[in-house]
Amino acid sequence: MTKTLALAASTLALMAASANAQETLTISVYSFAQDAYKEALYDPFEEICGCELVIETGNSVERMAKIEANAADPVIDMAVISSHDALSLAQKGLLQPLDTSKLSNFDRLYPAAQNPIGDNMAVGYTFYASSIVYRSDLVEIDSWGDLLGPELAGNVSLPNITGTQGPLTLMMLDKAMGGDGQDFSGVISRIGESADDIVTFYSRSSELAQLMNQEEVIAAPVGRFAWSRFRSSPLPFAWAEPAEGQAGGMNVMLMTANNGNEELAYKLMDYWLSAEVQTRIANALIDSPANMDVVVSDEVADNLTYGADLINSLNIMDPAAIIANRDAWVEQWNTEVIQ
Repeated sequence: MTKTLALAASTLALMAASANAQETLTISVYSFAQDAYKEALYDPFEEICGCELVIETGNSVERMAKIEANAADPVIDMAVISSHDALSLAQKGLLQPLDTSKLSNFDRLYPAAQNPIGDNMAVGYTFYASSIVYRSDLVEIDSWGDLLGPELAGNVSLPNITGTQGPLTLMMLDKAMGGDGQDFSGVISRIGESADDIVTFYSRSSELAQLMNQEEVIAAPVGRFAWSRFRSSPLPFAWAEPAEGQAGGMNVMLMTANNGNEELAYKLMDYWLSAEVQTRIANALIDSPANMDVVVSDEVADNLTYGADLINSLNIMDPAAIIANRDAWVEQWNTEVIQ
């Protein structure tokens, strides 16, 4: 009898532990604004699903390497990353196609966000415009070509070729020089000729903001997601609307192949893409919405890449073109610019 009671108690304990065990979902994300994301996304989702989110951060190179190194036994279930980095992972067979029927908010996304890298390997969750931030009391910007003009010599910063803003800046400078925005060899050579007039080739928007607030730089390309750093400055910064238009990019959600946690990943993706959450994230000035139903105030919109008119006007690079040409761009850049 004693053994029977002990066994029953043990069984009940195991059943209780199993009932109380939380599902976990491991996601890989950009490191910025994590406190804001916790409040706007992570905590509300955990409360709804009764699960636990394990958040891993780092730069794109580190995060991609971890996904590749653990392909046989994934430790990352879901990731958010740039569209061209997502395509690179897909081409290596590291992702699984998404069943968009499991995303109730899929049809509410802007068309460009619904299948941005092909084969339903990813879905866009945020857009960003890129233009030129400048000191409106010191200079006027009418064209991307002004960045390499004599008026800004010694007072301009450009993004490093390996950063997100690098290829976008090359594309728009090439357009300003009369090119088609696809062959960057000429514009890289032109930057090399002007390298001594460039204050620095920045890697992070926080680094650029410091330089501009210290008045060492008066104009530079930057993503709209970083505009609040400059808009809140006591210095008179302005956002340019160049003749060639604004560049643009997209960050996407993806799911690693054979991770075994697909259902919970779909739940987070769908929640993240909902108008409710995308509005909350937009109002916190974290990311610009990809859901067409999001409505924000004019003040909030001024800090974001917001609205169909703007999104449809962006010059967005083909992710496949970035992957196909990136190595050649970097090699030429290192030879002619970083000497």
